Amino acid sequence: MFKEFKEFAVKGNVIDLAVGVVIGGAFGKIVSSLVADIIMPIIGILTGGVNLKFLYLTLKEVNGTNPAIILNYGQFIQNILDFFIIAFSIFLFIKLINRLKRQEKKVEEAKEEAKITKEEELLTEIRDLLKNKSDN
Repeated sequence: MFKEFKEFAVKGNVIDLAVGVVIGGAFGKIVSSLVADIIMPIIGILTGGVNLKFLYLTLKEVNGTNPAIILNYGQFIQNILDFFIIAFSIFLFIKLINRLKRQEKKVEEAKEEAKITKEEELLTEIRDLLKNKSDN
């Protein structure tokens, strides 16, 4: 069982997935900071100083020892913006990777086309020999 687990754990796909998860988590933090620290203050300026994160609607006031029931729709809007910016960022990143892969594939195809097969080489030699014979 340990041997099977070891084979599973060191497979390329599992390691790639683990690296992707770690990088994705770090990328998510960067984008969340972009939204919270750069984009949301700009939106706050455009909306007259309103910070969406702190918008809420009180559904039921405090009643004795019962706490107020609050609907935090501002935080929800913040999370939606986070999601769309993260999704768009990932889209752009994957688009860039696919473009690079296509360019790499074109280079490989060009190299394949540039290679002369053994048959082509022999035919070229035969052509040159026949040409030399006819010139003499």
